[in-house]
Amino acid sequence: MFKSVLVANRGEIACRVFRTAKRMGIRTVAVYSEADADALHVREADEAVLIGPAPARESYLDGAKVLAAAKAVGAEAIHPGYGFLSENADFAEAVTAAGLVWIGPDPKSIRAMGLKDAAKQLMIEAGVPVTPGYQGADQSEETLTAEAARIGYPVLIKAVAGGGGKGMKRVDDPADFAAGLASAKREGAAAFGDDRVLIERYITRPRHIEVQVFGDRHGNVVHLYERDCSLQRRHQKVIEEAPAPGMSEAVRAAVTGAAIKAAKAVDYVGAGTIEFIADASDGLKADGVWFMEMNTRLQVEHPVTESVTGVDLVEWQFRVAAGEPIPLKQDEIKLNGWAMEARLYAEDPANGFLPSIGRLEHFVLPDDIRVDTGVEQGGEVSQFYDPMIAKLIVHADTREAAAAKLAEAAGEVEVWPVRTNAGFLKRCLEHPRFTAGDVDTGFIAAEEAALQPAESDEATLAALTLVAEAAADRVESGADRFSPWGGRPGLSYGVRLNAPPAATVWAQLDGRGVSAPVTPVETGWRAQGGAVAHVGFDQVQAGERLFGYQAVEDGFVLFVDGEAQRVTPYRAAVGGGAGAVSDGSLRAPMPGKIVAAPIKAGDPVAKGQTVVVLEAMKMEHALTAPFDGVVESVAVVGEQVSEAAVLAVVKADA
Repeated sequence: MFKSVLVANRGEIACRVFRTAKRMGIRTVAVYSEADADALHVREADEAVLIGPAPARESYLDGAKVLAAAKAVGAEAIHPGYGFLSENADFAEAVTAAGLVWIGPDPKSIRAMGLKDAAKQLMIEAGVPVTPGYQGADQSEETLTAEAARIGYPVLIKAVAGGGGKGMKRVDDPADFAAGLASAKREGAAAFGDDRVLIERYITRPRHIEVQVFGDRHGNVVHLYERDCSLQRRHQKVIEEAPAPGMSEAVRAAVTGAAIKAAKAVDYVGAGTIEFIADASDGLKADGVWFMEMNTRLQVEHPVTESVTGVDLVEWQFRVAAGEPIPLKQDEIKLNGWAMEARLYAEDPANGFLPSIGRLEHFVLPDDIRVDTGVEQGGEVSQFYDPMIAKLIVHADTREAAAAKLAEAAGEVEVWPVRTNAGFLKRCLEHPRFTAGDVDTGFIAAEEAALQPAESDEATLAALTLVAEAAADRVESGADRFSPWGGRPGLSYGVRLNAPPAATVWAQLDGRGVSAPVTPVETGWRAQGGAVAHVGFDQVQAGERLFGYQAVEDGFVLFVDGEAQRVTPYRAAVGGGAGAVSDGSLRAPMPGKIVAAPIKAGDPVAKGQTVVVLEAMKMEHALTAPFDGVVESVAVVGEQVSEAAVLAVVKADA
């Protein structure tokens, strides 16, 4: 066994590989870009080497710099993780030529499976079922049009060097084929430098099923059962599970047998995944599952396979790369229970799933499940890299129990001010179709409306209760009778106490002014310093729920079911109630730049009229007046602002 390994990657996969390496007594080396100087994977390694500026092409994708780093510190082996250089055959050859151990498949295997058209032809020759289609050399529009007609619409046009949904177009009507072909070719050329395409029959209810395979240099190839990765958004996986729901032993035997054939056809060594597409229109059938492609690396979703088999796949990678045989024979690999993984992304589902970047001022993940992450509280989510910040992984005896456990974990995520998809994940996991196993790759698009956050009176009341607790503490200590935020004479912010512990509370929750009577029940404290309230809702008989909150400038952030909701005070006349109005502050929904301010201070403004325009994430967001009034102040055009910054204040007409 080699004594040291350099991981040519970053983030959670680098930390994941380091974890196994340290358990095995292997010295670990990290590489990092200037943007990652303070990253978690840098600190977790025994040694770290700076390899270039933030852009990946100038650092993590520069094979020569990675090799130079390995030589400089005396690393004996290189693990590529996934993404970046993991499926670069030229880099793999350079590693071995430099006398280092490449922890991955042979370059010839990577090349054999690297182009979708050549891989499909190879699988046909090996007797592996492939999706009906065309992957020939003739790329003329006439031939491709004729082949599409032969296959039958709808068809899927795919860039031969594609991945991640790039260069992939569905065409339902022959009249649209030429436009779809031109678009796929342009995307393929732009993303991969190759405009060649193949055509496949489009499966109307597709499921994405993949098989984990492993080979060694002693002629052994085994599978570690299947995973279902059908829950996707725009061809990007969101939730994965093992085993696949609805998988009979007959279909499992067919699909794992085909995967073993595929791996043997390219003399595969190491960890790899054979991906299949299945027709889910009438359940899984042995003759309705076809080869799609092979990923010649470890997969993002490998933890679910580890959970149901008890195998550490990274340890197997190390042992096989060192020349050892696979530790277990096929009949010794058992399937135990059910595992699920959810990908936690720094993105805003309420804003078109746009990436969310910035500092993780508050970052709390569940501590009773497996969490693979490469970031921590105080770290940065960079614009330069993939927005996945963690993977939540659970294992249970049944699928129902695993889904419930993962939904609960997603609901416990607390992240601020960076936005995440945690609440979206929870809603996916609790959707009746998902819990019934009725999932295909079109699930998210079909159920989009049901997966949006619903208005929650419970959440509002919880927020108000927390604010009331803060005010009650002030009163009991002899401080001011009204809100902890103070205010002008005749006005209160947030809370007016009646007879403690009862209170009437005004607050602003995600831009909505709310007012309600609440009764604080109990308050405890988290070890991280954020308060937790057990809230009883007498007026709605909602029972008792657990919410977290974090004090921030001018208010709180309330964490409810994976969603982060900012609670800010606003002015209301003392003795006011449900008719109380907002203070007229227009706050930035995210960090950005002021690009327009059509109304200046002192100007009259009507309700709904645009006061200021914020540019964020390459989109413009117009902030409008909440009521008729006069603009008291407005931000300066060109100014960079942080999330929740006050951009303008409107004073209501008397």
